[in-house]
Amino acid sequence: MRALITLAQADMIACEDTRTSGSLLSGYGIPHKKLLSYHDHNEDGRKLEIMRHIESGLAIALISDAGMPLIADPGYRLVHACREQGLSVTVIPGANAALTAMAGSGLPTDHFYFAGFLPNKTTARQKTLVAVAQIPATLVFYEAPQRLAASLRDMAAVFGATRHAVVSRELTKLFEETRRGTLTELADYYGANEVKGEIVILVAPADVNDTPAFDLDTLLREHMQKLSLRDAVATVCDITGLKKSDVYARALQLSKDK
Repeated sequence: MRALITLAQADMIACEDTRTSGSLLSGYGIPHKKLLSYHDHNEDGRKLEIMRHIESGLAIALISDAGMPLIADPGYRLVHACREQGLSVTVIPGANAALTAMAGSGLPTDHFYFAGFLPNKTTARQKTLVAVAQIPATLVFYEAPQRLAASLRDMAAVFGATRHAVVSRELTKLFEETRRGTLTELADYYGANEVKGEIVILVAPADVNDTPAFDLDTLLREHMQKLSLRDAVATVCDITGLKKSDVYARALQLSKDK
């Protein structure tokens, strides 16, 4: 109710897509509002315009197309600029996919690490995963549906195939779904089943006493399937930061075993 009252009383509403937000406002009986597009591609110019409106005494609301604004979402630079200028900023809390997924996952919630969206490319993605592999907390990622299976495969390669995880998608919507399993099980399932919507991946915390920082053998095998031994070693060294001589020796042993 507080959010609806705030939107009804705002002089202007900044939003990612005026069509999406217009439909939302119409559905709640808040028509004829001045809507201003604000997103990653126009934020520099719009930021100054919005601040001028606030300085003139107008109340500006900022909303997103989905989820809670500013969480892996445009807008934090606007809030920073407003704070720097001493302009008043108030947050109207709303549903957030990361926290909603955490609450329904059954994974530990006393410590969690929100990593946002992973890089698009495999090598960069695996490098990012190595950096967070031993954090003793539930890991939380956002992902696009077309990259879900690939990201789960990379997580299995880096974190280990048997590490438990949860995939939640379309939270609070009509086709909400949560699926649990090992990273390998989830990678296989979503590799064979196309999905749509907004997705959250949650990975169980690492056991820092028992779990290696990453699964070197799996990483090497994966890249040796696609690259020469030398190039595979170079790629894995870049991902993990290990010495080339150590990685090369292990790659040779895996090649012999094969």
